[in-house]
Amino acid sequence: MSLPSASTLATLRRETAGRKPAAKSLAVLADPVFTDDDTRVRRDLGKAVAQSKTRSPDSDETDVASLQMTTSGRETGVIGAEGGFGRLLSTRREAAAISALVPEHERMRALDFEASRTTALRPELGEYRIVHFATHGLLNNVHPELSGIVLSLVDKEGRTQDGFLRLQDIYNLKLPAELVTLSACQTGLGKEIKGEGLIGLTRGFMYAGAPRVVASLWKVDDLATAELMKLFYQGMLKEGLPAGAALRAAQLELSKQKRWASPYFWAGFVLHGEWK
Repeated sequence: MSLPSASTLATLRRETAGRKPAAKSLAVLADPVFTDDDTRVRRDLGKAVAQSKTRSPDSDETDVASLQMTTSGRETGVIGAEGGFGRLLSTRREAAAISALVPEHERMRALDFEASRTTALRPELGEYRIVHFATHGLLNNVHPELSGIVLSLVDKEGRTQDGFLRLQDIYNLKLPAELVTLSACQTGLGKEIKGEGLIGLTRGFMYAGAPRVVASLWKVDDLATAELMKLFYQGMLKEGLPAGAALRAAQLELSKQKRWASPYFWAGFVLHGEWK
């Protein structure tokens, strides 16, 4: 378990004291659409339209944001966009496995184009006790405000759209969830500020109202992460374990499987925030 700073823990405990739990159990955003050649993009567009790469109304803003967030190199500090954003097929299996653990009326599952920045910014997300993102993460350890979560970057017609949930967006969320899980690469990193620890996505979600955030320390394996998350949520939702105990139990269980025995596959995720 980890905390950005002792002051953060004090703030979390003060703001969550006596807070009424959210009415519903689980919201999952997974398997977004990143490219216009994805098989989920509509194929009934005219050839000329497809060749002209139709743009959505906010595409100018998206182009600037994409450049800021994905330009890699020593000066920018960006990590995670070097090879573009490929589809993470196991995130769909992950979403199905953890969603099945709660009744349908207590869950929300946003997949494909619905796994979007628009969905993430809706106030309805605050109605769930656990919010789970299964997608790519983008880290900027020089300018942490440009770090973010990558959601659908094109719409159903293949037009580009703003799919980056940036740190500034996260700070502005009203998200009184008990737990946010960032099932993505390097989401637990950030820029270290003396006296305050790491400034990054975990701090943003805590500021938004979540006392606990599960995030990763390195570029995690897609399939192994899906297996780990299934065990983690079974521990919480079926066995009634606290988040920290459930994560530890899931990691120990995965480490016993020959295929996933290396710590690379199971040790990357850490619980940040309130451990009680």
